[in-house]
Amino acid sequence: MSTRRGSGVRLWDATPLTRITLVFALLLSVWPLYWMVVIASRSVSDATAMPPPLLPGGNLGDNISRALTDDSANLMTGLLNSFIVAGTVTVSVVVISTMAGFAFAKLRFRGRQVLLVSVLLTMMVPLQHVGVVPLYIMMIELNWTNTMQAVILPFLVNGFGIFLMRQYTMQAVPDELIEAARMDGAATWKIYLRVVLPAVRPGMAVLALLTFMQNWNEFLWPLMILRPDNPTVQVAIRGLSNTNYGTDYSMIFTGTLLSIVPLVIIFIAFGRQIVGGLMEGAVKS
Repeated sequence: MSTRRGSGVRLWDATPLTRITLVFALLLSVWPLYWMVVIASRSVSDATAMPPPLLPGGNLGDNISRALTDDSANLMTGLLNSFIVAGTVTVSVVVISTMAGFAFAKLRFRGRQVLLVSVLLTMMVPLQHVGVVPLYIMMIELNWTNTMQAVILPFLVNGFGIFLMRQYTMQAVPDELIEAARMDGAATWKIYLRVVLPAVRPGMAVLALLTFMQNWNEFLWPLMILRPDNPTVQVAIRGLSNTNYGTDYSMIFTGTLLSIVPLVIIFIAFGRQIVGGLMEGAVKS
């Protein structure tokens, strides 16, 4: 790469090899999405044909209608349930993680290190593999099977979110700024609301996006705790796969296409603010 200087900033010019590599990486990233659209717009026979089709067909509208009206899959119910679950968990994780991150990063209290280590230890325990059995037994004891609270409550607090916001708060909020606010007579809650929150909004946006995506794509736990007539979207897609003649790949890809539309909309709506906020914080630091 060649370099050029301007206004005291050293800039790097991309070489042709770098551009070719980026284009190749972009094509690899876009290809699965394009292939999903191709199969979702085809019939079952086209989806399993050899050689496979490379261009979209004309059955996308019919396939979407079939997927949304399939009583055995309950895709509409799954979309609504996933919105409720992912939205509720995201709000809870962002709020709690931001407050806990501020406390661990900037407040001094007895037992802080022990609590922080406890939070880090929770990140080392794979809930989906180790904790799913006792969690399932707990839900049975509470008579919460096939309820939304069984899918929501176990994930309202996230150790990764707390650690992420602690690290972000340590870098984004200088100690001098907090001390200045205390000298002006601001209480801890006022410092959190007026000083910390505006500074950590980019980190909150990133955590919200990651949390929403994780809970939107959750499959194993909803499959275990919810009945087929009350699924989340990923479980509902599973119900689209089977027919009397085998696996209906066109329905699977159609349901998958419908399931990623909300994620794409969220990223388009907030992706620029997330990236722009992170870059702004990096320039200020």
